[in-house]
Amino acid sequence: MTDYQSHGKHVFLDYNGYNYDEDNQGNWMLKVLQNAVSYANAREVHAHVSPFDGSVSPLGFAAVVLIDESHVTAHCYSERGWLAIDCFTCGESDPNIMADFIHERLNETMPNIQLMQRQEVERFLHGV
Repeated sequence: MTDYQSHGKHVFLDYNGYNYDEDNQGNWMLKVLQNAVSYANAREVHAHVSPFDGSVSPLGFAAVVLIDESHVTAHCYSERGWLAIDCFTCGESDPNIMADFIHERLNETMPNIQLMQRQEVERFLHGV
């Protein structure tokens, strides 16, 4: 059996019950992601949110904060209340710090949101 090391971690969070303001589709979530990145002392290099009005894609949004060590993203199917968060780092920043920050903000703002799963996966596997 081969021994492996990793150079990164990827934390996945899936939620049900995400409530949204139609006039502010993903902007609030993007700000939460940016604050999580800052809180974890990661360096943001770009941030963007694309709201989806339901005409081509299902109603919702996709938000991304690129960091020099990878990314933090949110993807939402608003009408169903589904929200998926990815926190992926391949350097010194801990994606769990970002995920915890995001989780706390969601629970403070949306007390009925339900965390369906949280997983952590080692990334950039390589031989020892």
